[in-house]
Amino acid sequence: MNPTVLIIDDDKRLNQLLKDFLKDFGYAVFTATHPAMGLKTLKRAAPDLVILDIMLPDMDGFEVCRVIRQASNIPIIMLTARGEVTDKVVGLELGADDYLAKPFEPRELVARIQSVLRRSQKQVDNQILAFERLTIDLDKRIALLDGTSLDLTTNEFAALALLARNAGKVLNRDQILQELRGMDCDAFNRSVDIAVSRLRQKLKDNPKSPEFIKTVWGSGYVFIAN
Repeated sequence: MNPTVLIIDDDKRLNQLLKDFLKDFGYAVFTATHPAMGLKTLKRAAPDLVILDIMLPDMDGFEVCRVIRQASNIPIIMLTARGEVTDKVVGLELGADDYLAKPFEPRELVARIQSVLRRSQKQVDNQILAFERLTIDLDKRIALLDGTSLDLTTNEFAALALLARNAGKVLNRDQILQELRGMDCDAFNRSVDIAVSRLRQKLKDNPKSPEFIKTVWGSGYVFIAN
């Protein structure tokens, strides 16, 4: 599947130019000329990378970056016509992955996109599971919900990591118990159900309308986050 890119820039001409150029390199491209439209497209299209202009109407690119980072770790490349060092510093501090000053050669943007996507994929390969609102670092044993660290017990983290690694696959209680074995768990108690219940509470996940963990009655649990 071709990588998808979302461009949020109020310059319609530039958007079309970049859209046509990036298509030649195999990218599927969405464009938006207003921040609100861009944020809606982000949720709807779930692109692999965002190209974000700083000078936008109603909400500047810094604020848009901040809003995106509250819910997602999607790679972001920021654009500006000013080219000021302070802009670059602020953008990177807000969580942008790269920065390009206008005017620029479209081929340079392609190179930046390829580099950022490679780094992003490498992070995933290095045992970081990234979903829309949840990031799980398997090496550091840290889980972040909307950028905030969750205070998980060893049992809870182990259950979350197992479910997330097998996203979309129903795991029965015995399979989950194998992951928790040796942590005061045995086949004759409800340790799995208790761990999942507490995990849901910390994820603020309503079991009747779950975003993260769905109960499959008679079978077990399945991780459903995007």
